[in-house]
Amino acid sequence: MTRTNVVGASLTILAVLLLGFVADLALIGGIRHERDQHVAYATLREELANATAPTGQTDGDGKLLPAGTPIAVLQIPQIGLNEVVFEGTTGSVLASGPGHRRDTPLPGQAGVSVIMGRRAAFGGPFSDIAALVRDDRFTVVTGQGRQVYRVLGVRVAGDPQPAPLAAGAGRLTLVTADGSALAPSGVLRVDAALESPVVPSPSRPIGPGAITEAEQPLAADTSEWITAVLLGQVLLILSAATVWVRARWGRWQTWMAASPLLVALGLALADHVAFLLPNLT
Repeated sequence: MTRTNVVGASLTILAVLLLGFVADLALIGGIRHERDQHVAYATLREELANATAPTGQTDGDGKLLPAGTPIAVLQIPQIGLNEVVFEGTTGSVLASGPGHRRDTPLPGQAGVSVIMGRRAAFGGPFSDIAALVRDDRFTVVTGQGRQVYRVLGVRVAGDPQPAPLAAGAGRLTLVTADGSALAPSGVLRVDAALESPVVPSPSRPIGPGAITEAEQPLAADTSEWITAVLLGQVLLILSAATVWVRARWGRWQTWMAASPLLVALGLALADHVAFLLPNLT
């Protein structure tokens, strides 16, 4: 194989991988999001029916809820949103749907509850929350019942903060990215006042601010670097082997054998690289 052919084959593989990354964010990520939502809704519906759905940071045995545990259903008819909410706000959790910030109370409880969601990638469930207007009402269903909220307003960096919360009252803040879809410049928030009666709040082992850096708004999950680097190395080796085999076995035979492996590895790598992007994108 000539040097030109090697370069051509290598560039073809690189182009396919870049295309796979875009497809993972725009298409395959959306399909994954829908699948995760379907599975989580079935799980949560059964727990709600059996009165075993989570009502705090811990499960029935007093252990912290694992990241990704379904805890609520967020329903905002004004923008056609009906999403299962998961515990945790890392990039990997928010790939499945909106996430509840672990150091805040659950919706319906006293205090300010925070739910974060992606604006564009992995289905972009919070892409339209900026369209909500004052006095819009929506609901959150938890293990403690249906909680009703009234929108107070939408704010971005520099806008006035909402009035301090009265003792024993509840508020919910929806959080997503502001600015360009995949290159956010800040954070957009929708504040909503709890209108239904406040429900009991169990003790919370995780106090305010006691979450990891990866769970903060617009944070990247740096723990994904190790997996991404390892997958990248495997993909590099497989790509080099593909170019070498192509010279000895033939073009079409090589691509037919190697393409499924390259695509599978490329999508797996794209997934982990996507989690390194800001978690609200």
